Amino acid sequence: MKEFWNQRYAGEEYAYGRDANNFFSHWIDKLPAGRLFLPGEGEGRNAVFAASKGWNVTAFDQSETAKEKALNLATENEVSIEYKTGSILDVTVEKEHYDLIALVYFHLLPEARERYHAYLMSGLKKGGVILMEVFNKDQLGNESGGPKDLDLLYDLDDIINDFKGLEVLYAAQEQVLLNEGAYHQGMAEVIRFAGKKV
Repeated sequence: MKEFWNQRYAGEEYAYGRDANNFFSHWIDKLPAGRLFLPGEGEGRNAVFAASKGWNVTAFDQSETAKEKALNLATENEVSIEYKTGSILDVTVEKEHYDLIALVYFHLLPEARERYHAYLMSGLKKGGVILMEVFNKDQLGNESGGPKDLDLLYDLDDIINDFKGLEVLYAAQEQVLLNEGAYHQGMAEVIRFAGKKV
């Protein structure tokens, strides 16, 4: 899988664009800057945007190519981000450390998803927020991006259940028009979620 993502990110262009995801940027503008963790961050579009708003950003991805492009994007925008590479098992999340954890099109198989979401909640400070925008199961068959495996697509009830320890600030299954680089183009079926640790 790492080879797949290294190949996807190998081009000169940014596969999912240089601009932050809309749902993510909307929340970044509402929340006071603090510590942010971005798993599966790819080429750095969300990390760089958040850093430009004063956030202390830690990102990770399995792709070394993605890291290189993310750091280049940060340099272009005159911001600094911390970027780690490895699998989700390699990256330790400190307990009660982050003010915001954002999962933007970060998809895992069900068993790994449940365990990892619980692990991420432990990394939130009190008052911290988890944000998520992911493809839901109705996305299968659309050409606007996302996994082609139903098990890797999400269900809103499962997400709410995974984060049942959080106060739900926003949770919806929505149809959105994506315009994020070459690989997220067109109408898409997504889940948008925001939950706060109380």
